[in-house]
Amino acid sequence: MKNSNHNHKYDANGKQLCCTLEEKIHHKTDNETGCCTAAHNDHEHSNDDGHNHEHSNEEKSTFQMFLPAILSFVLLLVAIGFDNYFTPSWFTVWVRIGWYIVAYIPVGLPVVKEAVESMRKGEIFSEFLLMSIATIGAFVIGEFPEGVAVMLFYAIGEIFQTMAVKRAKANIKSLLDQRPDEVTVLENNVAKTIKAETAKIGDIIQLKPGEKLGLDGELLSEIASFNTAALTGESKPDTKSKGETVLAGMINLNTVSQIKVTTAYTDSKLSKILELVQNATAQKAPTELFIRKFAKIYTPIVVFLAIAICVLPMLFVANYVFSDWLYRALVFLVISCPCALVISIPLGYFGGIGAASKNGILFKGSNFLDVMASVQNVVMDKTGTMTEGVFKVQEVVIKPEFNKEDILKMVNALEGQSTHPVATAIHQYVGTIDASIELQNVEEISGYGLKAIVKGKELLVGNFKLMDKFSIAYDIDPSSIVYTLIAIAYDSKFVGYITIADSIKEDAQITIDKLKALGVKTTMLSGDKNTVVQFVASKLGISNAFGELLPEDKVNKVKEIKAKNETVAFVGDGVNDAPVVALSNVGIAMGGLGSDATIETADVVIQDDKPSKIPMAIAIGKQTKKIVWQNIGLAFTVKAVVLILGAGGLATMWEAVFADVGVALLAILNAVRIQRTKF
Repeated sequence: MKNSNHNHKYDANGKQLCCTLEEKIHHKTDNETGCCTAAHNDHEHSNDDGHNHEHSNEEKSTFQMFLPAILSFVLLLVAIGFDNYFTPSWFTVWVRIGWYIVAYIPVGLPVVKEAVESMRKGEIFSEFLLMSIATIGAFVIGEFPEGVAVMLFYAIGEIFQTMAVKRAKANIKSLLDQRPDEVTVLENNVAKTIKAETAKIGDIIQLKPGEKLGLDGELLSEIASFNTAALTGESKPDTKSKGETVLAGMINLNTVSQIKVTTAYTDSKLSKILELVQNATAQKAPTELFIRKFAKIYTPIVVFLAIAICVLPMLFVANYVFSDWLYRALVFLVISCPCALVISIPLGYFGGIGAASKNGILFKGSNFLDVMASVQNVVMDKTGTMTEGVFKVQEVVIKPEFNKEDILKMVNALEGQSTHPVATAIHQYVGTIDASIELQNVEEISGYGLKAIVKGKELLVGNFKLMDKFSIAYDIDPSSIVYTLIAIAYDSKFVGYITIADSIKEDAQITIDKLKALGVKTTMLSGDKNTVVQFVASKLGISNAFGELLPEDKVNKVKEIKAKNETVAFVGDGVNDAPVVALSNVGIAMGGLGSDATIETADVVIQDDKPSKIPMAIAIGKQTKKIVWQNIGLAFTVKAVVLILGAGGLATMWEAVFADVGVALLAILNAVRIQRTKF
């Protein structure tokens, strides 16, 4: 994770490689990276409260953004009208030139200044340079209307790009705006409003109905309902009871509630999510990186080709007219401007990240959108992914020679050392942990269970592989019982077992059906008892399911799948399954709000526990990739055709500018289409 909200990347020479989410709005990009030049006055400023405050086109009204173009357009129409109805004299010729220059200034001067600034920084071949050469050249050969028109339509295209990016960014920005700046705390039962970042752990927050919580905390009120849409994408109210955790960004719905702050402002779950979203655009997809490298080579080539188109015919054409061939070269430069590619491709990925955020799915970078689009096999853990992960004790079977109550107290005390859902089920069944029970040499054996010394004797609690590992003889067949089994041994003797059951999530079947519809295979891996795993798999229609796996067994299974050249997405908690997550092509974390480590380790974070978001994430990835390649194909095809026509003298500058702006606008409209798509 990056620690800076600005997300700047620099190379070894200190050159900025990419820009912030907000800076992309301005489209001040170079041809090498497609990123911000930071050469204008619309910089993003950050104050001490940690929020970003923009002074850019995004804050302007639509009318303010269009005003320069409107002025230029009106002046251009008047000039064209005078050209058609009046014969210019020696005096009016200079008035005409001056009028066109005035019409050019509102839309052309900012671009020329940007071209000069880019060259000053060593970024010579930019789209600004192409536009400047083309339009100034048009003035030189007397094509004043075309010179103004090129800049006018280029400026209009830039405005529509700004509006499109603003729209694509809306879903992300709505998430970034969820964290309130102030909270109301109780000091000696007196309500006091303070800055959220100044609140201390242990402070009591008073939250009125309709207010957003500014920090993570523990609910002190008996019960309260919250809207968690900012965090999960789901508007369904979530009812919390006293002692439960509530998170920053949640909106109180009904009664005045009190929450004790348990996490610092910068460490809250929402802060981590905001950082994740802000950093997402820094991780570039291969397609974006390709376009950057292509633009670095493409732009200088077209400049030199334009020079060649103007100069070389002098050697081969008998009736060579410099102004005619210069005009062809200028047309060539206009249509070769790469702005359609430079903006539409990042905008497509922007839209994908925004659409996913709106649905409670966080991608850590546009590169993972591409990977998700090509996923062929979703490998998933069972517990907490396809099942609720909420276990309940069904039966306790203890041999008569042991005291059932004493055994359960010892098991409960040992399970108190674990955060596994099974431990929670035992706590709920047995009750409060007996403080008189002393545990020594407590050890968690990964994939097996727990071991400790109690009252001078060894206590083992785990699966039946744990019994085998310590050579504990037992007189039952574990495979004959469908439920999850917790075996118990004390003093090297088999004591008995506890059966625990988990329930399948309500949207688990929908998930599998949608994955099949997308042509994606599913594989279930679990450390749980194989009969339980097969039972769940048969219910859901999963043909590949494996139980009783140790962490290293899961790694081997994923290696087997990857050996078949299949792109693998692993779905788990992102913590216990870290080796498998690292091995897979993309790691997906379920219920990311429950674990800080999940947000840190996963590539894609699903903010609630709904597995149906897995096929949704794949669908968003596929749609994003489809749109990006549609834009690439459209831009290259149209530009290639018009470039050939322009070089051959068959296209005018008017046609070139309409083709260039038209391609850009079509690409933009196509890119923002994902915002309206329902997944």
